[in-house]
Amino acid sequence: MRPESAAAGDGGKVLLVEDDDAVSRVYVKALRRAGFEVLSTTNAREARELFQRETIDLVLSDINMPGMSGVELLKQLRAEDLDVPVILMTGAPQISTATEAVALGAMRYLTKPVDISELERIAHKAVQLHRFARIRRQALAQLGLADRQLGDLAGLDAGFSRVLTSLWMAYQPIVLWSAHSVFAYEALLRSPEPTLPGPTAVLDAADRLDRVHELGRVIRRRVASDIPRFAEPAQIFVNLHPLDLLDDELISGHCPLTDHSRRVVLEITERATLEGMTNIRQRIAALRALGYRIALDDLGAGYAGLTSFAHLEPDVVKVDRSLVQDIGSDRTKQKLLGSLAQLCGQLDMRVICEGIETREERDTLLELDCDLLQGYLFARPERIPTPPVCW
Repeated sequence: MRPESAAAGDGGKVLLVEDDDAVSRVYVKALRRAGFEVLSTTNAREARELFQRETIDLVLSDINMPGMSGVELLKQLRAEDLDVPVILMTGAPQISTATEAVALGAMRYLTKPVDISELERIAHKAVQLHRFARIRRQALAQLGLADRQLGDLAGLDAGFSRVLTSLWMAYQPIVLWSAHSVFAYEALLRSPEPTLPGPTAVLDAADRLDRVHELGRVIRRRVASDIPRFAEPAQIFVNLHPLDLLDDELISGHCPLTDHSRRVVLEITERATLEGMTNIRQRIAALRALGYRIALDDLGAGYAGLTSFAHLEPDVVKVDRSLVQDIGSDRTKQKLLGSLAQLCGQLDMRVICEGIETREERDTLLELDCDLLQGYLFARPERIPTPPVCW
């Protein structure tokens, strides 16, 4: 690194990453004249080290550099800071590179030679935006609210990667009311990662990043390691994204859950329609041959319908909370759920009603011959489940 820094101006601190000495000197001179403090280096690796030591308001980087490109630097910086503005420059512009840079969170993509007055104007605006972002985070923290927005793929990818290393499974009992016993436990994703609050945000990130299989494999490893803690004959319900059905590891016999497959019910959560997915019937047959049973989740919501029944031929159907809520006072829901329970019985499918929060809901479901129940009325999801209450 060249020891190029100056007394702090009022414009903020800029980290310049440029391997062309002549171009670097021009930019340093112009930015200092505009009131910025400038730290200058010739490569991305040294830039990252500087970024970790200094409080940087703006990163201005060339794209095409030896060792690590400006785009790769942007990815690494986003893993540490979601707000700092990054402006990328190149003398060989390409549409694909520009698109990737913007998607990953670059504030601007500039083509060399860069007009100096334009560079100064953009730099001032970037620093102001960074200060606004910091104040906003401070205000949210003061109010006790986490700032959980990930506006770019690099930040999203960094948060998602942290989820994969920190996630754990909570378990909520499914009770067999007539026997006052636990029929099964549903494994539910939990993570302390503040930028992706809750399972829905994590699953949305996996979809957007095309990392559904990676997330599914980590979840299945976690559940497999937990299963020995649960006394038989309790079963374990494990949620699957529809795309997990296309993961060859799941049906290869090498999946960690395979050793426990006789106790595992794979619960297909319909975040996307199964239509257009090939070989689903064959894959479901392969899973059953390994010992798994199949459940269809969220009946009454999402895409669940005749197509799903035809593809999956589920052993268990889970009724969505939307059909259970306030069922004690809703005659329409009572008729619908009663008919559904009767039909599933004729098809040898077991029905689980989830999301039960009141005694009235419980008692109405029992009158409709729904005997498998799940919800906060009995127990909340916990790492180490406690015995259900409200028997």
